[in-house]
Amino acid sequence: MQSNAKNVTDYLEEVPAERKAALTQLHNLCCILLTSFEESMQYGGPCYSRDGEVEVGFASQKNFIGLYILRTDVMNAHRDLLKVKGVSVGKGCIRYSKPEKIDFKVVEMMLKATQESRGVIC
Repeated sequence: MQSNAKNVTDYLEEVPAERKAALTQLHNLCCILLTSFEESMQYGGPCYSRDGEVEVGFASQKNFIGLYILRTDVMNAHRDLLKVKGVSVGKGCIRYSKPEKIDFKVVEMMLKATQESRGVIC
C-alpha cells in the first residue's frame, strides 16, 4: 500500500490490524539496530538511510509485508536462511505472505549486518 503518511507513527496507525504488530516490531528493530541511519517516509513506506541512500525499508503491500534490504552482500549472506522459511526473496525484497512467517531473529541479523556493511546497494 502506498501511504501518504508524514511519519512512521502515522503509517503504523493506518496498516491493517492483522499486520500492525509485525510492522511495529520491524520498526522497533530498525530504530534499535540502525543507529547510524535516518528514518523517513519514502516510496510510500518507512525507510532508513545513511549518507543520503536508502538501505532498508518495509511496507504493508496488498498481498504481503515487504522488507527491503538493499545491501547486496547482506541479502546474499542471508538468502538461504530466508528460503528455509518459505518466503519469496528477490534482489533486495523479502516478501512475507503472512506476518507469522517473519523470522525476527533473521531480520535482526540482517539489520546488524546492514549497520556494519558498506557493500554495494542494489
